[in-house]
Amino acid sequence: MTRILGVLNVTPDSFSDGGRFEDAGAAIAHARRLRLQGADVVDVGGESTRPGATPVAVEAELTRILPVVTALAGGGIAASIDTMHAETARAAVAAGATIVNDVSGGLADPRMASVVAELGVTYVVTHWRGHDLAHGTSYRDVVADVRDELSARVDAVVAAGVDPSRVILDPGLGFSKGADDNWRLVAGLDRIVDLGLPVLVGASRKRFLGALLPTDAPMEARDHGTAALSVLAAQAGAWGVRVHDVASTRRVLDVLDAVRAAAPAAVPQPTRGVADRIALRGLEVFAHHGVFEHERRDGQRFLVDLDVEVDLVAAARGDDLARTVHYGELAEAVSAAVERDPVDLIETVAERVATVALGFEAVTLARVTIHKPDAPIAVPFGDVAVTIERRRA
Repeated sequence: MTRILGVLNVTPDSFSDGGRFEDAGAAIAHARRLRLQGADVVDVGGESTRPGATPVAVEAELTRILPVVTALAGGGIAASIDTMHAETARAAVAAGATIVNDVSGGLADPRMASVVAELGVTYVVTHWRGHDLAHGTSYRDVVADVRDELSARVDAVVAAGVDPSRVILDPGLGFSKGADDNWRLVAGLDRIVDLGLPVLVGASRKRFLGALLPTDAPMEARDHGTAALSVLAAQAGAWGVRVHDVASTRRVLDVLDAVRAAAPAAVPQPTRGVADRIALRGLEVFAHHGVFEHERRDGQRFLVDLDVEVDLVAAARGDDLARTVHYGELAEAVSAAVERDPVDLIETVAERVATVALGFEAVTLARVTIHKPDAPIAVPFGDVAVTIERRRA
C-alpha cells in the first residue's frame, strides 16, 4: 500500500497555500484534518522551497514548526520534518518527528547526515542541485542522471553513519528540472525504484502540472493531476506520495488498491530466451582414466560439473517430480558412467556423461565439465578440465 504524506506548510510564503497555516493553531487543526482524510504522515515544513523563496533562519523555523510537531506527536499523529537544517531536524525529532525530509539530500547542511545517523530516524534523500532551482537543469538522460546522483548521495549519507534501511529516495520533481525532465522522471520512476530503496514522489501542485491547465486556473485545480500522478507513482512501485489534497489522493489510491486486490494472482512466466536448468556441482568420482600406466593402475579423483536444460514449468506448477529430472538419479547415473571402462582422455569421459544426461527424457541440453585435479603435470597448477556442450538431436 502506498503511503500518503500530507503537506503542512507553516510558512507565510508557500507557493501552494499562501500562508494559510502560519498560525500554530490553524496548522494543528489542518494536520488533524489531513489525518482524518487518510494521511499516514503529516509532513511539517517551516521554510518554503519554492523558487525565489527567502531563506529562513533556524530560530524562526523552529518557532514555526516545534509547537506543531509537539502537538501532533502528543496526539498520536505521525509527523515528519521538512527541513534542510540539521539543528531543526534534531529539535523536531526530539519533539516527536520520526522522519527527516531533506530536499537537499544532505547537501545544504553538511552536518545533516551525521545528525540523522545519531538520531536513528528515517531519512528522505532528495535529488538536488543547489538553492537556485532555475540552474543545473542540463541532463544527458534525466532518469539515468538522477539515478546516479541519488546513488552517490546514498553512498555519502551511509558513509556518514545513516542506516541504509532507513533511507528513502525522492527524485526531486521540480527541483532544477524543466517540465519535460519532470515528465520523463515520472515515466521512468520504475528505474528509480529499481535502486532497491523506498521512493517518495512529491509532485503535488507543482508548476509542470499547472502547465496543463488554463493560465487562470486556481492552485487547487492542480489536485486532479496530482491524484493521477499519485496513481502512476504507486503503479511504478513508489513507497509514498507527498500531497496537499489528501482526500482526493486517498480516494484514487483506494481504487487502485481495490483493483489490485481483485486481480488474479500473477503466474510467473518463463523468461524468453533463458532456459531452465538443473545443476550438479563438484560430483566426485574415483576412476582409472588416463594415458599413463600408473593412472590405470592406481586411479585418481575426477570432479564433474553438469548443467542440464529442462523445461521446469509443468513440474513447478504441479509440484510433480515425474515432470522434471530426479537429480539424485542423475548424479548416480553420471557417477556410474565415470567409474566404468577406463579410457585415455577426459574428453571421452565428458562425452559419455553428456550421453547419459541426454538419456533422461526431459533433458534437452547437457553442459559437462570434467575436472582432473590430480593430473600428472610436472609444474604447479590449480586444475585441468574439459568442457563440452551437447544438445538433443
